[in-house]
Amino acid sequence: MTVEINNEAGTAVDEAKLLRLVAFVLESMHVHPDTELGVMFVDEAAMERLHVQWMNEPGATDVLSFPMDELRPGRPDAVTPVGILGDIVVCPQVAERQAEAAGHDTEREIMILLTHGMLHLLGFDHATPDEEAEMFGLQRDLILSFAMRERSR
Repeated sequence: MTVEINNEAGTAVDEAKLLRLVAFVLESMHVHPDTELGVMFVDEAAMERLHVQWMNEPGATDVLSFPMDELRPGRPDAVTPVGILGDIVVCPQVAERQAEAAGHDTEREIMILLTHGMLHLLGFDHATPDEEAEMFGLQRDLILSFAMRERSR
């Protein structure tokens, strides 16, 4: 697995823990271990520019995903082919506000957003109620399973 994390946000993030999360999610989704992924942390101004440019929506958002090879989840007996999953952009300042509103810390919110972004790169969406239930349920299960693994480290 090749994961490049680029932090341009000026906010400290636990890159080692986020790399473990990425590896856990990709392994759980049966994605080939040589798959490439880019993760970037940007400030609100940069995120707003990206949000306007790519989504034609004003204001900074929490996370954006840019798929490359349109990889989909594999199965235990058949992992995805090697490829470039894509790029995820996260805005820690937006994550901090969302974390406060949700009653948990910013690190947890960033983990949620990163997992959410990876699921989007793997073809999941939340445009319909059924899609939303599937994606957010999977997201919750992945985060909880990762947290249990981290506690047993």
